[in-house]
Amino acid sequence: MAQDDPVVSAQWLHQHLGAPDVKVLDASWYMPVENRDPWEEYQVAHIPGALFFDIDGIVDRTTDLPHMLPSEEAFAAAVSALHIKNQDKVIVYDGKGFFSAPRVWWMFRVFGHNKVWVLDGGLPQWRASGFDLGSASPDDAVLKSKTATKAVERVYNGEQTNTITFKTEFQPHLFWTLEKVSHNVAAKNYQQVDARSKGRFDGVAPEPREGVRSGHIPGSKCVPFPEMFDGAPRLLSADELRQKFQQAGISLDHPIVVSCGSGVTACILALGLYRIGKHDVPVYDGSWTEWEAQSDSDYPKATTTAS
Repeated sequence: MAQDDPVVSAQWLHQHLGAPDVKVLDASWYMPVENRDPWEEYQVAHIPGALFFDIDGIVDRTTDLPHMLPSEEAFAAAVSALHIKNQDKVIVYDGKGFFSAPRVWWMFRVFGHNKVWVLDGGLPQWRASGFDLGSASPDDAVLKSKTATKAVERVYNGEQTNTITFKTEFQPHLFWTLEKVSHNVAAKNYQQVDARSKGRFDGVAPEPREGVRSGHIPGSKCVPFPEMFDGAPRLLSADELRQKFQQAGISLDHPIVVSCGSGVTACILALGLYRIGKHDVPVYDGSWTEWEAQSDSDYPKATTTAS
């Protein structure tokens, strides 16, 4: 495990599983069209000792946009309910290998906790390594996970929450809003990189969310998130990752901001960029789902056919 690398191997986690300062989170989440229930899957099979982190529950309750970053108070309440402390090493994984876990890695970093890593290859790599899975969910684990989501609700309802044992320190440079992106479209200080598929980016393939057109933010470049890992899946080497970005016409010497459909897979690009030494890459939280819903006159949309 290295502070300057964003992932740990299944072997490392297996050796350190059960250490009092190592906390493991199952952050599995799936697109609505996949019809998979990550909470049910967690209860059937998970890394022993892992708690479930609900990406759709530990969210900003004041917006209709999907799984937006919660307030500092709400995040602190949720993480405290999961019995995670500031001195703990947090290891996050998901059921696909590299999909939703990087989102939670980014969330911890946005709130000032840098002792966080993604399990390289997630549950598929854990299984492929032949390591045991927990099949029963202890009542205590289920309770903690449910209490975490409930704690967020209580904060937004202005109610008393559990004791806060996790201190947050918001890092605004890692979190971009609609206004920041809009300003950047004109100023072009940051290179905007989109993690969605080329078809969605170009405006020729449909978006998975009903009522959302495809296309992209003007001036963006496309690096589909699966380009960050191999077939195992494992995160590519720093040299291979550099090549992927350079091939897309992105200068690694200049600032980058990442986005996607709703702020999840953009974090996979942030993870890849972290490995090559770019540790301060912001994520546009609302991403295309938010941008597309704004008026075309104020927030222009681009496609390959008419940009």
